[in-house]
Amino acid sequence: MLYWRLSGFYLFFFASVGLLMPYWSAYLDSLGFSAQEIGILMALAMATKIVSPNIWGWIADKTGRRIRLVRWGSFAAALGFCGVFYDTTYGWLLFVMVVFNFFWNAVLPQFEAITLSHLKDDSHRYSRIRLWGSVGFIVAVTLMGWALDVYGVSLLPAVLVVMLLGIWGVSLFVPECERKVHQEKSEPFFEILFNPAVVALFVGCFLIQSSHGPYYTFFTIYLTDIGYSGQLIGQLWALGVVAEIGIFLVMARVVGYLGLRRLLLLSMVVTTVRWVLIGLYPDHLGTLLFAQILHAASFGMYHSAAIQLIHQYFSDSNQGRGQALYSSLGFGAGSAFGSLYSGYIWTVYGAMYSYFFAAFLACLAFLVAWCFVKELDR
Repeated sequence: MLYWRLSGFYLFFFASVGLLMPYWSAYLDSLGFSAQEIGILMALAMATKIVSPNIWGWIADKTGRRIRLVRWGSFAAALGFCGVFYDTTYGWLLFVMVVFNFFWNAVLPQFEAITLSHLKDDSHRYSRIRLWGSVGFIVAVTLMGWALDVYGVSLLPAVLVVMLLGIWGVSLFVPECERKVHQEKSEPFFEILFNPAVVALFVGCFLIQSSHGPYYTFFTIYLTDIGYSGQLIGQLWALGVVAEIGIFLVMARVVGYLGLRRLLLLSMVVTTVRWVLIGLYPDHLGTLLFAQILHAASFGMYHSAAIQLIHQYFSDSNQGRGQALYSSLGFGAGSAFGSLYSGYIWTVYGAMYSYFFAAFLACLAFLVAWCFVKELDR
């Protein structure tokens, strides 16, 4: 059944995210790297998202063979990551992570386009498929949190290789989607791109992903320094994604009531509140639990609204590049900037101020989106 094939890809892909995002910085910390070094390493690796998705998006739009690119990319990512077993010096790990991320970061945008093309006019069902990615994240982050206490973080690279091979294996069973034959000339890509609503959406995505910098790069180290156990940290990460699953389950219904624009704006307001709470009360478990539940909006609601707006803005022949730009500007440039500023502010001013700056960025994203983002009729 196509539903399970598409869902299986998200399951394995976000299981690998559930290992990389919360624990890779902890693994680097165990090797003796400083906060600034970790920030730079994470930023340069994420910066590959600025380039690689756009290269692959252009190829996919020209050839129409998205799933073939996904298969080759996922296999190359798994192979490239194996370089971590060769050496653990800073320069070598930097090289390995750039190579790995060049392929890994290009895979998801093309698979998003594949999923939405298979769904056709039922794009509102996307969240029901994407939620299996959240399930994979929860399982991975919870089990790794337990393994962190029992076996230590040195186990992480081997488990990651297994997940990366799982992504490739599932992709072998996903069929290529039919490419639409256009009777009319498609709207030029750059004409769509420079629409003020589209520009504003991409700027908002950049700012929101930048605001996640302290969370994705240092949240595990932050809580470890305060004294939380690895198991509890894993459960806190998992709680955020459980909340994310909840929003994915109801998004199709909620979109009908509120619309994509309102949901996007609401997610940005909630994100601002979340970073303030984490910055002020990291040692207050009740507040931290509430802040993690807000992940439902700061990622789940935001991502569902943003990706459907991208699908709405860009015509079928431009879908690959549209999704690639969303990935490269948000998850690429935004995440890279987030890692850089959080590493610097963390070192110079302290953890709390890095979260305050993140809240400022999320608030700025809201203002940009409120002024310019709108839904288009397509």
